[in-house]
Amino acid sequence: MDDHHHLPRPRGLHGMDHRIVAALRACGTDPRVAGAARALSWAGEHGALWLAAGLTGTVVDRPRRAAWLRGTALTAGAHAVSMGVKRIVRRPRPTHVEPLVGTVGRHSFPSSHATSAAAAAVAFGALGARAVPPLAAAVCVSRLVAGVHYPSDVAAGAALGALTARLGARWMAGGPA
Repeated sequence: MDDHHHLPRPRGLHGMDHRIVAALRACGTDPRVAGAARALSWAGEHGALWLAAGLTGTVVDRPRRAAWLRGTALTAGAHAVSMGVKRIVRRPRPTHVEPLVGTVGRHSFPSSHATSAAAAAVAFGALGARAVPPLAAAVCVSRLVAGVHYPSDVAAGAALGALTARLGARWMAGGPA
């Protein structure tokens, strides 16, 4: 839904961001797609899905309990860093599309959902959790379909999360930080 048709169209990267989020948000007109986007967005709120996954790994994979706990801490830490960056950058969320979900905050860059998802994909993927990377990608896409982030928000969040987890990989494996 573009109720700002009287405004000039954004150009460059900003314009591409607008067009991509509008196209992906349009996919959310299918009730099944909208339901999936809502569910993934809800599950990823505050990194809850990834914290639950990490704690589950801690319980079921006793020999690598410490690695799962450290991976969970890295994921939570990445999420916290993302929230701090968001408070500094203060980029507003898309307003040219009707969002499918409510948001905790009004700032968009970077996507904290994408940050924690990518951190979990790297950290838990290293522990053999093969389902996490595709689920993380789905959470990232859900934020675009939900119309609450621009693609550059999601890309920056994913890069921040992956970098955080990668930098902590040695610590996660039990070595020095």
